[in-house]
Amino acid sequence: MKLATRRDGSRDGRLVIIRRDNAVFTPADDIAVTLQAALDDWDAVLPALAARSDALNAGEIAGKPVADVVFDAPLPRAYEWVDGSAYINHIVLVRKARNAEPPETLETDPLVYQGGSGKLLGPTDDIPLQDPSWGLDFEGEMVCILGDTPRALPAEEAGQHIKLMTLCNDVTLRNLIPAELKKNFGFFNSKPATAFAPFACTPDELGDAWRDGRVHLNLKIWLNGAVAGDVAAGPEMHFSFHDLLAHVAKTRDFTAGTLLGSGTVSNTDEAAGVSCLAERRMREIIQHGAPSTRFLQAGDHVRIEMFGADGTSLFGAIDQKVVS
Repeated sequence: MKLATRRDGSRDGRLVIIRRDNAVFTPADDIAVTLQAALDDWDAVLPALAARSDALNAGEIAGKPVADVVFDAPLPRAYEWVDGSAYINHIVLVRKARNAEPPETLETDPLVYQGGSGKLLGPTDDIPLQDPSWGLDFEGEMVCILGDTPRALPAEEAGQHIKLMTLCNDVTLRNLIPAELKKNFGFFNSKPATAFAPFACTPDELGDAWRDGRVHLNLKIWLNGAVAGDVAAGPEMHFSFHDLLAHVAKTRDFTAGTLLGSGTVSNTDEAAGVSCLAERRMREIIQHGAPSTRFLQAGDHVRIEMFGADGTSLFGAIDQKVVS
């Protein structure tokens, strides 16, 4: 089942169901007005949502063209946005870029930070560039959307609390990070609003690609029409979503509608490309002594998408331009 939020001028939009081929949608706001409302009462509304999704996919409901509406992030605002860093290659490269050592617990204890979630960007919203010297970067990631999740959850029980999957562009201001981290109090100004893909899928939509708490498909990123990365999301995800969820739930409960990110998808094979510019710049420094890739500037265009085995775009595209 694919769900989305149609913009209608209200703060949280209206819940719709997307046909598997992404061509048409049907309203679902009579079942649950918003996606958050659906997540709040997931077990009760899931049968009705699934039945309507099945009818839409079977052609029993005609649906309305997706091209005729504007979609917001699946959750235009969320209770919490917790982002991990599950790909060790990414951690090593970006730490080198700012002359910092990886933590000693790199392979045993996940890195996470808590981002802003009160205002999230839709899939086609512009990326604002306030100051080019701040080093604007994109980051392609996987995201799961949680149902109510209890404290002290073991990893082997985490899967049942992952209700939906989607993608994000975790926009980062690279040149603001070092000064913030020197204060030993984490990211803040360096992490502006994150953008999300238009569609959120139940894990069963991913078929065999969803296993061991990982999505075994490639994430594809384009910068100004050229492929920047075609990166495998599964094999090098050192900490699975199950591991990440168990880690963040160690001392707290999470409410339905919490977003949990994988961190930047990253492969050691340079031929796969990158999911962020910081990795490309670090590789240039290692090979040539200095970076030649610039950070994002006004007019740049970023697209992030993931395709299933049949070539269908699973979550729709994040398709953004950078504006001053």
